[in-house]
Amino acid sequence: MVEQMNEDYSIIADHLSMHFNMATEKVDSLRDYLTKLTSRKLFYNDFVAVDDVSFSVKKGEVFGIVGTNGSGKSTMLKMIAGVLKPTKGKVITNGTIAPLIELGAGFDIQLTGKENIFLNGAIMGYSEEFMNEKYESIVEFSEIGDFLNMPLKNYSSGMVSRIAFAVATSVKPDILLADEILSVGDFMFQEKCENRIKELMSGGTTVLIVSHSFDTIRDLCDRVMWIEKGKLVMIGDTEDVVDHYKSMTR
Repeated sequence: MVEQMNEDYSIIADHLSMHFNMATEKVDSLRDYLTKLTSRKLFYNDFVAVDDVSFSVKKGEVFGIVGTNGSGKSTMLKMIAGVLKPTKGKVITNGTIAPLIELGAGFDIQLTGKENIFLNGAIMGYSEEFMNEKYESIVEFSEIGDFLNMPLKNYSSGMVSRIAFAVATSVKPDILLADEILSVGDFMFQEKCENRIKELMSGGTTVLIVSHSFDTIRDLCDRVMWIEKGKLVMIGDTEDVVDHYKSMTR
């Protein structure tokens, strides 16, 4: 194990691996799938999304994860959030987690913005009473007041991200997981999100950020992990890791 979990740490990832089975041929229907499955003619390739990665994050630390597309960054966050169970290894977390991993996950596009605020809050474990108390501040932060009574199917991805971020950060979670959340929406909203994250940091929240923006990583992160094709390349000081990453990917 990287470290022994104690009050100093929020996250410990111990030799994490995540494998997916990928079909080697296209199956056009459920009937074809069942036929091939029963005749044992359905074959898979083992795709390794994350390969034996270990790291630890201290309480109150802002930890960045960088890597090219398909390197396993989002899969890593999903394992930490408990959305995916690692094929090998384990994750230990200390405290409440607010995941901003897939914007709009758990939302119902047929419901209005207002209804989705309460739905998303319920999914995150917040009571209706709590959501009523926080509702006005969530609406104020998201800046979607004129669209609250419209179905979510009419929203842009940026508008959905505003709701998701506002609900997730309506309280100070112990751990915030942010996957490219700061790259969605206009620059003013991105700046607003960064300021909210800085507020959480000052309150002791541990933040994990996946981003392709070097400016965001440099501005917010204490340390950075670089993973490539599922493998750990480097963990260390933000400037050192970003400089090495940029030099290897040019």
